[in-house]
Amino acid sequence: MKKSIISFCAVLLISSASLAQNSVPRSLLPGKIVSEFIGEASGERAMNHIIEMAAYIHDRPASEYTGYFFETEYIVSKLKEYGLEDVVVNKYPGGTTWDGVRATLWEVSPGLSKLADYQELPAVLASGSSNADVTAELVWVGEGRQEDIDKAGVSGKIVVTSGSISMVNTLATAKGALGVISYNSPRPTEVPLAIPITGIGSRRGSEGAGSFGFFLPPREGELLRSRLLAREKIIVHAVVEVQNLPYKLEVPSCIIKGTDPVAGEIIFSAHLFEGFVKMGANDNISGSAAILEIARMLNTMIKDGRIERPKRTIRFIWVPEFSGTGPWVNENKELMKKTLCNINLDMVGLWLKKNNSFLCLHRTTYGNPHYINDVMENYFQFTGLGNREGLAISPGREGFIRRIVAPTGSDDPFYYAIDDHYGASDHEVFNDWGVQVPGVMMITWPDLYYHTSQDIADKCDPTQLKRVCFIGAASAYTIAGAGEETAMKIAADVAGNSQARNGKQLQRSVDLLDMASKENFENFYKLAKSYIEASIINEKATIETVQELAPSSALVKDGITKLTASADAAGKASLDAFNSYALTKARLLGIASIAFKPTETEIKAKTIIPRSTPLVMEAGYRGYSQVVAKLDPQVRSKYPLKGRSLDTQEIGRLCNGRNSALDIKKLLDAQLKSGEVELQDVINYIYILKEAGLVTL
Repeated sequence: MKKSIISFCAVLLISSASLAQNSVPRSLLPGKIVSEFIGEASGERAMNHIIEMAAYIHDRPASEYTGYFFETEYIVSKLKEYGLEDVVVNKYPGGTTWDGVRATLWEVSPGLSKLADYQELPAVLASGSSNADVTAELVWVGEGRQEDIDKAGVSGKIVVTSGSISMVNTLATAKGALGVISYNSPRPTEVPLAIPITGIGSRRGSEGAGSFGFFLPPREGELLRSRLLAREKIIVHAVVEVQNLPYKLEVPSCIIKGTDPVAGEIIFSAHLFEGFVKMGANDNISGSAAILEIARMLNTMIKDGRIERPKRTIRFIWVPEFSGTGPWVNENKELMKKTLCNINLDMVGLWLKKNNSFLCLHRTTYGNPHYINDVMENYFQFTGLGNREGLAISPGREGFIRRIVAPTGSDDPFYYAIDDHYGASDHEVFNDWGVQVPGVMMITWPDLYYHTSQDIADKCDPTQLKRVCFIGAASAYTIAGAGEETAMKIAADVAGNSQARNGKQLQRSVDLLDMASKENFENFYKLAKSYIEASIINEKATIETVQELAPSSALVKDGITKLTASADAAGKASLDAFNSYALTKARLLGIASIAFKPTETEIKAKTIIPRSTPLVMEAGYRGYSQVVAKLDPQVRSKYPLKGRSLDTQEIGRLCNGRNSALDIKKLLDAQLKSGEVELQDVINYIYILKEAGLVTL
């Protein structure tokens, strides 16, 4: 009896410990190193960088276009101050950009008051505006629909609208209007003083067709509207002076050199510029400030001997969004071949609680499977569990159990989300089929102040910045220093997470099948089943990517082989569970059994296994699309594409010599929020790529 009680207590203790592990912060790095990272990460330093570069929206002086931009000089000076290596600024051809010089809008009758001044708030002048000096009557046109403009009689007048300034400008100037005043805002209720950062023309230098546009905050615009609706005759004097200036694209960069020159690199990126008129504290000076702080903290800890210098180099680049990343990547094609992954920070400093926002991790697509997703997720979860209160996390006590809080920042819980892939930032350049560097993005969303005049430094939070710097630095250092032991820990993390992800696909498949009828059951069954099949392919491929951290290790190779087999078995268990559910569902619908034969197209698709050729990467970023565009039109007509939801770039990324055309369809469908692609479209596009010399079969 005594032995039984002891055994029972032992089991109970083990069970309790196991349960506790689900709610205790765990990291891939040893605890002491984690503490060093948390202590060194400074939200205040990152916040100060934001204040220095984007405390408010300001007019950029023309002198910056002939030398270096202020942000470039600031980043470079700090990198040199911090002792970073290989601090350089690469320049690339730019073009011309629209630039405001001065602009004022005064009411001159019946009263005398200033309505807008570019020198006080540059956002009031719509980019693309032309030079003007006019006195004219205001006319209200509502949301600016064509019928409203026709009815108002706008010739020789300045229209006032609550609609899109670009649309209304196009319609109204065609009817003789001199200019537009808009108080349109994406979030007028939540942020009544915000002015959108947009315009009536291109930021690249083209001006409006002799017209101009002014913005007013919603609160001020509604006052003007009320006066006009009361039939008050209001005369204004508008003065606008603008110019077009040539510019070059500037990309500051630096490195923390690894001990092994051939072991590869990890690249941090953040866009320092989004055009040269728009500026934003969160979007994206916050990302630029955060990677500047990550560079400082890693370099400081290595020089102080608190952490070892990693074997792999960590590189940092500050770019003009897309326009500078593409040329930089194409100039460094050989570097791209040995770059393991990219971590892109875009809008990361927002005070989350005040915006009902989350710090989101956007993963890679199935076309770029990589362990970077799970390494990042590890530190997101570590920070999330350590910085919230919960009965299972800290029973019997209050407060965060692994506190990451800046001295002058919020003391809020960490609100985060692990999300599917989303592009529209610089990691997409790295993820491009012509570059093939897996890239993830950290971003705060939603953001009430996104692309408005209110995106200034006071919307950011030092605590959020400290947490971002910890997560980014810890993730990069984990990969940069990984040997056999860490590689296997990462592989095990991927394998563990893969079971959860397969489980989510099982749930999704069941939900889809619930919508099936007897008539469409076969189509629903095949699509639902393909979600799980695609997940299995992706998870196995992800585990296998860990081998690059210890390419010559037989131990790691053997371990990865076993973990891959385990993931395959777990995935097949999910398939078995789905098939059991599907059989029950079929019988409830009056279908005796599931014995669907593959179609002729599916049989053919299984035999088509495309592999990328060297031309894909020779052409560089987006170069393959130019190769396809040069094809004889008769080739394109021979292989027509009927569907509209075909992600052709993802098809290219999935052409790895292992996935069949049928696999590629499944992998595409699993990433769609709804619907499916046409299998024949997938086959046809693969043949187009073959004709272009981009794949072999």
